[in-house]
Amino acid sequence: MKRIGILFGMENTFPDAVVARINETSGAVKAGAVKLGATDMEVPSGYDLIIDRISHDIPYYRSYLKNAVLHGAIVINNPFWWSADDKFFNYSLAAQLGVAVPKTVLLPSHQHPPETTSQSMRNLIYPLDWNAVFQTVGFPAFLKPHSGGGWKHVYKVANEPEFFEAYDRTGDLVMTLQEAIEFDEYFRCYCIGREKVHIMRYDPRRPHEERYVRDGPPVDAALERRITEDCLTLNRALGYDLNTVEFAVRGGIPYAIDFLNPAPDADYHSVGPDNFAWIVDAVASMAIARVTGGGGTPREYRWAEFLKGTASEAPAQKEPAPHKSSAENPPREGSAARKSSAENPLREESSVRKSSAAKPTHRKPAPRKSPGKKKP
Repeated sequence: MKRIGILFGMENTFPDAVVARINETSGAVKAGAVKLGATDMEVPSGYDLIIDRISHDIPYYRSYLKNAVLHGAIVINNPFWWSADDKFFNYSLAAQLGVAVPKTVLLPSHQHPPETTSQSMRNLIYPLDWNAVFQTVGFPAFLKPHSGGGWKHVYKVANEPEFFEAYDRTGDLVMTLQEAIEFDEYFRCYCIGREKVHIMRYDPRRPHEERYVRDGPPVDAALERRITEDCLTLNRALGYDLNTVEFAVRGGIPYAIDFLNPAPDADYHSVGPDNFAWIVDAVASMAIARVTGGGGTPREYRWAEFLKGTASEAPAQKEPAPHKSSAENPPREGSAARKSSAENPLREESSVRKSSAAKPTHRKPAPRKSPGKKKP
């Protein structure tokens, strides 16, 4: 009998519901909470598949999961890629894939990282060309960490003084400054197994417990198709089997705002009964199909193999067809301008940019006096 384990933290409703659904659906699979202690590097985990909901917060779990993969377990989501990923890379990748994203600039941390000095930063140009940054992104904008979630250390800034007031609070966090999309509609979408998409109306301006919109109007058919396509494009490129993608819709164009959520909110009391039932069924079905479809130890223990996932982790359905050249398939409105791969196979222009003179140059920020704890 195949064994599925779920690794979780403080959440209460989703893990038990998934375990129950798996056990009542398949007699060939037994699911339960992962049990682990000190981990012997030569001993398999004892699970054929593990659903990871917490290793981003507990480094010991992340290392345990990598070892479990080494011994043949399937882990959802891929712990090697999850460890390597960040939101700034996500935006750059999305732009090259033709998914609309806000204009975004990566900023060096306001303070030196631990155990470094000014001498460690000699590759950074000083001072930073702030005018170029602001010309590229514009205002209003969001200042937010290049990695992480939960709306922590996120500031909406309307002008330069508000930006510097917020930036001075960020310590040694690496931040991004991103164009604020003043949206007409907003959606959060589950994407499961890189094949199933569930679109939910969402309002990030509301209190957390009210953000999932109940009984909202139906989604426009053309918009629904594009959001579904973009969700699948992003998650197939990133390799996530359990993720959410958030879209801010402005002028009919869905801009991908956040899609590094490999342990997304799935609490009954947060997402509501209908969304909860969908995500429980989708994750349970995916886990059963994945674990009964054959797995095994990867043939090569190399980062490249782990980053793209093993053959056994790939979905059974066909991957999307390769993109046509820009001459055959011009970019959609709101997506990035794209060069042909023959011209530049690795680096393409992201969303519409200013002239090269206006592009930001990453430079070391000038020291600034902290304005205190006033909220933006």
